[in-house]
Formats: sequence, C-alpha cells, structure tokens
Amino acid sequence: MTVRVRIAPSPTGNLHIGTARTAVFNWLFARHHGGTFILRVEDTDTERSKPEYTQNILDGMQWLGLNWDEGPLFQSQRLDLYRQSIQTLLDNGSAYRCYTSTEELDTLRAAQEANHQAPRYDNRHRDLTPEQEAAFIAEGRRPVIRFKIDDDREITWLDLVRDEVTWKGSDLGGDMVISRAADEHDLGQPLYNLAVVVDDIDMQITHIIRGEDHIANTAKQILLYEGLGVAVPTFAHTPLILSDEGKKLSKRDGVTSIDDFKQMGYIAPALVNYMMLLGWSSPDAEELFTLDVAAPQFDLDRVHKAGGKFDWDKLNWINSQYIHAMPAEQLLPELIPYWQAAGFKLDPDADRSWLLQLTSLIGASLARLDECVEISRVFFTDTVMLDEEAATKIAQPGAKEVLTSLLTAMQAKSDFTEIEAQELIKQVTKEQNVKKGVVMQSLRAALTGEVHGPDLIQSLLLLHQHHLAVPRIQQALG
Repeated sequence: MTVRVRIAPSPTGNLHIGTARTAVFNWLFARHHGGTFILRVEDTDTERSKPEYTQNILDGMQWLGLNWDEGPLFQSQRLDLYRQSIQTLLDNGSAYRCYTSTEELDTLRAAQEANHQAPRYDNRHRDLTPEQEAAFIAEGRRPVIRFKIDDDREITWLDLVRDEVTWKGSDLGGDMVISRAADEHDLGQPLYNLAVVVDDIDMQITHIIRGEDHIANTAKQILLYEGLGVAVPTFAHTPLILSDEGKKLSKRDGVTSIDDFKQMGYIAPALVNYMMLLGWSSPDAEELFTLDVAAPQFDLDRVHKAGGKFDWDKLNWINSQYIHAMPAEQLLPELIPYWQAAGFKLDPDADRSWLLQLTSLIGASLARLDECVEISRVFFTDTVMLDEEAATKIAQPGAKEVLTSLLTAMQAKSDFTEIEAQELIKQVTKEQNVKKGVVMQSLRAALTGEVHGPDLIQSLLLLHQHHLAVPRIQQALG
C-alpha cells in the first residue's frame, strides 16, 4: 500500500500553529513511508473563506519547508462530486430530507436544556410519508439533508496514537446534517463531514492524521464511509497544543498564526523543530533536528497522547541555537528587513562589508531575529544617551583623561585593525596609569551609553568606520 496523507486547512484565517503542526506530522509520515503528501483547501464556507487567507496558508507552508506533492486542491471546485455522493446516500436510504424549521429546533433545544439533557436532534422527520413531505413543501419549507445515525450502534476504530477508540451512536447528537437547506429538488451546500469524506475517498487517502478535537467527527465519518460503501482509512489523532492554563491554544492566547511567529523573528527550521517536539519525541531523545533529519526516525508510535503545553522559553532556546549556527552571510539577509522596518539608514549593497561585521558581532546574542533592532540600535544612531550606570563610569576618577587620550589617537587615524585597537587600549592604560577596567568601562559607556553589550573592540571598530566613535566620545566629555 502506498501511503497517502493530506493536510486540509480552511482559509477562514491565517495558518494556525496547530494546523501547521498537523501538517508537519503528515509531511513526516509521508516522507518516512515514501508516500504522498497532499494539500487540500477546504473553502466551502463561502462567507468566511478569503483569498488572502488561502495565500497566507500557501506561503506559510512553503516558508516552513512543507512542500506538497499534490495540490493545492480546492473544495469549492468539487461541489458536483459532493452532490453525487449526497444523492447516493439518498438513493440507498442512508439519508433523507428534513423539513424541521429553525423555530422547532430552538424549541427542542430549550426543552432539552431545561431538562439538563445534551442537545440532540430527535430524528422527527426520518420517516416522513409522501403526504407529509408534500405538506411541508406547500408551506414553503426548505429541507436540509440528514444522514441517519443508529443510536444503538457502537463505532470502534484502532487509532495509531490512541489505540482502540469507541463511540456510541447515541452520543453523536442524532441524525447528522450533511447538506444545507435548499429547495425540495436541490441538494444544497455540502457540509464539512460529508465533503471531507468524499474528498478523502476521491484522493485515496490511506491515513488521516489530525488533532484529537476531531475524534467525534471521526465517528460520524466512519458511518459515512460505510454509507457510501467504501473502505475506512486508518486514523491517528494527535495531541493538542495547550496554553499555560492547559486549554487548547487559541487566538485569545495571543500569537498563534505562523505569520505572527515569522514577524516576531522565529526562523522556519527552528519553529518546525519546536512543533515536532510538541507531541513527538525522537528515539535518541535529541532536541535539535530538521525535517529531513527527523523524517527517517518519525512514526506515530512515538506521538504522545497528552497535549503539549506551549513553552516560549524552549522555543526561544531552540531558535537561538539555529541563529547562532548561521554564518553571517546567511543571517544578514534575515536581519536587514528588521533594521529597515525600524527606520535605520543603511544601504544593503554599499554597506555589505560593514553589515556583515555587525551581524557577526551580534549574532551570538540573538534568540529571535527581531532582537537585532535594540541590540544594534547604537550602531545606527548619531548620538546615545548615557544611562545612570554609564554616567557613573564616565564620572569615575581617570575616566575623562582616558577618553581624552583615546579621542586624540582616534582623531589622528580614520581606521583601526583589531590588533591596533587592542594596542591602543594597552597604550592608554599605561599612559594614564589606570587599571584596564577603567579604560574599557569608560570607553563602552561613551560609545554605547551602557555598561553592557557586545564585544567592545569590535563595537569600537564598527562605530569608528561609520565616523560615530569620535562624536560619541566628544559628547561624553561634554
């Protein structure tokens, strides 16, 4: 059997991290088994589906490196196929037209709520006579199509993550609507459970890997497979991504879309790496691995049953490891958009050599790409403000004499090598008869306005190349 799996996002919002994690698991499963990974866009919700969300999903999948083998396929282009299947279910007696009005359904729900009962349809129109149907049509009622669910039926399947799962038909809420209301001779707009089953049959999906929040849908869909007379695929329900409170991660928790993570400065391989760890563990307990490294090791027997809490500290650590491993030539193009968005004046081409040096200097300090703005701000601004601690260093005995000596030497030479800068520090330390710490502290305070930061010698060289070091020292000397 050739493995065929799919990811089927709905373009009613941007690509969510939960959907992306499901896509990761499907991609890994397909690659591990030499199978096919299909992208299907479930856009039958015409009111909420938007082209910009579709594009966001496609862009997000590509950015993450989740290349698909077939697709994207769009449900909106397959309506005739769904209607054929609905007609098949009507013809074989598995489905029927239901004329229950909205007001009647509201009354039913209110009575069930008053009696502390779970909401469910009471199947009142399952066995209408032709005369009863004609009367409802004469009233102008527009029927939905419902699929019959036997309350006495037990639906059982062997889940590749959760082992044996059983649902009672009586827990599925009564006969299921599979098509929206339409005129009596029309079939209406197909609904999710029907469309997804027809798609999976048509696309010959062998394994359906999705979140555990679909388990109730799976029970209903198994009945639809049977009603259509086809074999049921294998299911695997993965754990949800949880918030700190142990609830399903949602928009209320803030950042949830892949686009948000990208804008915050997370890089694709790191985010994918972290998503893999949210529900799966490698056989050798490694924590850092790419998609290509994980694929040969991946299988569903190591997917956890319990949900994984989203851990920002862990994500930041993983992201930092990937950033720190990037050479400056690879990291620089990732940083330039953040500098430009911050309004820093730079020419990516003319300043390339200087920017590469800056990237090498700050790269090891970054956990996220967006942090490059604050950590490098002093290299792009004409002046700096001394914080309280830096002002104290400038005021310490010998500091101004040290800065004056440094200023004289720097005004006489437009550029320094690293060795020359180090010799200058030694020379001033000796001339002024002070500890090296006084020189270093006062110089850093004058150049950056702070007492902590990236390597001082490299910072001095970069600032001096852009003619910022001398004005900063002059400013500090007042």
